[in-house]
Amino acid sequence: MVPVFGALALMYGHSVKSGQPDESWRLWALAVFITAAASDGLDGWIARRFNQISDFGKTIDPIADKALLLTGVIVLTCVDWGRDGWALPWWLAAVVILRDCFILGGIRILRSQGCLVKIQPHWIGKVCTVSQMIALGWVMLKWVDWSPVIPSLVAAITTVASGIIYYQQGRKIQLESISGKGT
Repeated sequence: MVPVFGALALMYGHSVKSGQPDESWRLWALAVFITAAASDGLDGWIARRFNQISDFGKTIDPIADKALLLTGVIVLTCVDWGRDGWALPWWLAAVVILRDCFILGGIRILRSQGCLVKIQPHWIGKVCTVSQMIALGWVMLKWVDWSPVIPSLVAAITTVASGIIYYQQGRKIQLESISGKGT
């Protein structure tokens, strides 16, 4: 659903840029985004509820989450969805992308050092995801006429905070591996 959402979001953005916003593109993009996010949540609940958790699911689920969020953040940063500036600020996209690269780079470094890296979600990561979703929804829904900067600032703060927590978790894994406790 990620490419479909991205294409619909771009189509709406281009219709806005042309001066003739086609709200059907916005509504379809929003519907696909909500469906993708909801199906991800439902899938996770079903897996936990019926003990259907797999290594494949543990790997692919965060990738799918990131693909949806990053597509939304990038598209809604690059394309206005309303009057001038009705988009996510560039600095939010930079923070989100840098944090994700930082985490992936950290995992790569730990694994290259022979550390056993078990990806354990932290509650701040969940808060980060929700705050990013709210910022995306703020732009897509256009319900409130306040600038998207406010929810973007909250999302940026939680994104940085989660990056710090994940750094600390990575450092702990590294130190335990060095001392022989993590192998």
